[in-house]
Amino acid sequence: MAGAEAMSKGTLYGVGVGPGDPELMTVKAWRIVSMAKVIAYLSANGGESTARKIAAPFVAEDVEEMAIDVPMKVERAPAMAAYDESAERIATKLDQGQDVVMLCEGDPFFYGSFIYVFERLASKFTTVIVPGVTSITAAAAEMGRPLCMRDDVLKVLPATLPADRLREELMTAQSAAIIKVGRHFGKVKTILSALDLYSQAIAIENATHEGQRIRKVGEIVEDALPYFTTIIVRA
Repeated sequence: MAGAEAMSKGTLYGVGVGPGDPELMTVKAWRIVSMAKVIAYLSANGGESTARKIAAPFVAEDVEEMAIDVPMKVERAPAMAAYDESAERIATKLDQGQDVVMLCEGDPFFYGSFIYVFERLASKFTTVIVPGVTSITAAAAEMGRPLCMRDDVLKVLPATLPADRLREELMTAQSAAIIKVGRHFGKVKTILSALDLYSQAIAIENATHEGQRIRKVGEIVEDALPYFTTIIVRA
């Protein structure tokens, strides 16, 4: 990108706002969000944005907001179409020389929705990534349960994995964080029981949010939990 052209375009910021508690946002995230003139954020199925709610105390009253309505379905085509459309909207602002701050719960590059915007725009515009506290580190802190130490290997396992793959990974895990639990909890619970890992597994719902709940997996009778549930397993 030529120097003059780059200077005339806006910068795209991917800002991690942390797991839920606004006080867990970094100083850099707070500074960029508080100074933003245009913010973008994911609105899953047209609902309330978790990232926007977290950052709310630091968002200026006169900010321009761009909600990215992404259908959360098993089929990927509708979501990819939504990211295509939102990337075009953001690109229009950047081409006009306006900076755009996209909020992302947790960390932008840790299963973050920002990745899909990054893939579409980072090659065309100056892009800055601001890391944030992840869901798994927040979960461990709230539980008072270390994730790993010394030579331990930590596995991060999406509960959306097929049952056979999830079982195989857990069989050789010294420490595991199972994320995206939600409606997959019944499957996860069955696997943990079969591997005799109940006693080592603790679930946390909505870590650092209002309504946070911590329970031993063996004590949970439901077959579905909130999407923002993390299970930590220590062998």
